[in-house]
Amino acid sequence: MPVRNFHRSALAALALFGLTQASPAAAIEMSREVAELYTSVSIYPPTAGSMTVCYGFVCRRRHIFDFTTADRAALGKIMVAGKASAAAERAAVQKAVIWWDRRVGPVLGTDKRIANADFRYFDDKHNFDCWDTTRNVTSLLLIMQDWGMFKHHSVGNPHYRGNALVLQTPHNTAVLRDRATGTDWTVDMWTQAYGQPPAVMPVTQWAKEN
Repeated sequence: MPVRNFHRSALAALALFGLTQASPAAAIEMSREVAELYTSVSIYPPTAGSMTVCYGFVCRRRHIFDFTTADRAALGKIMVAGKASAAAERAAVQKAVIWWDRRVGPVLGTDKRIANADFRYFDDKHNFDCWDTTRNVTSLLLIMQDWGMFKHHSVGNPHYRGNALVLQTPHNTAVLRDRATGTDWTVDMWTQAYGQPPAVMPVTQWAKEN
């Protein structure tokens, strides 16, 4: 079975040995800002075939998901349609995130998740908060990038918004950067319900929304 449940205390113990002890061959290159997504909750960053799935709000619940050969083939098939242009690649990424959501949902129970979930819904075991989705989508994108599935984009640094003066609530998102233009695009899964396409838009536009 490609998903293994790890007790949080066990992961915390492993963290004492450092989060970068994975072999160099398995490591994925990432920026300091992206790496902080993992060190901040004491989990390993993704490798070429495995990622920690965070859920339950701020990664209080977690599973290790191992991608199978069939999983990689399914994602590759989805991304083939994105080779024609940057816009097509972003549309393919939306479908890839939907595929991932549906892949892990029945295993974790997040197939019951709702859009914009937070602690006020008292249903952490079935939901992601925006920190969880930012980590999870960034991990998925990093793995896909490592597999050579992106032609027009690279994984960007996560982005934050929030301005109490204008009643804008805090929120975070995973980001793709257009290689040609340098434009950052959101891949925001938290604002969408289970199985729905993540919100993909320029970060400059996303930063103004609430």
